[in-house]
Amino acid sequence: MKSNQIIQNCKIGKNTQIFHFVNLYGCIIADNCLIGAYVEIQRGVKIGNNCRIQSHSFLCEGVTLEDDVFIGHGVMFINDKYPSVIKAINKTWSMEKVLVKKGASIGSGSVILAGITIGENAVVGAGAVVTKDIKPNEIVVGNPAKKLRKI
Repeated sequence: MKSNQIIQNCKIGKNTQIFHFVNLYGCIIADNCLIGAYVEIQRGVKIGNNCRIQSHSFLCEGVTLEDDVFIGHGVMFINDKYPSVIKAINKTWSMEKVLVKKGASIGSGSVILAGITIGENAVVGAGAVVTKDIKPNEIVVGNPAKKLRKI
């Protein structure tokens, strides 16, 4: 039977569950995580303990999730503020990291732009477009994401 997923050069911790149709390349996933179907996680991504990544999400190079992070369905991370075909061909693009701190939750359909830090226990509402850092214990919603309130 042909495999429906690619897992290459990854470190995967104990009790981590990976569903079908997942592509993982050169990433680190710690213990007790759940990776839903149709997820892609690129090289250099680091995922802490007890994280849950729901189906159809994309974690590109430069993304780090600390422990206890929840990623809803269809969340997209971006690692380049000024994407360009010419920069990609010439390999002159600049990768910018994204950090999601411990206990944060990102709602389904959200987009997290390059160079962002999402603070501890922060909540990103479904469908939000995060264009700037989010402070710890803050709830943000909308496009662009704006503070709704503190937890």
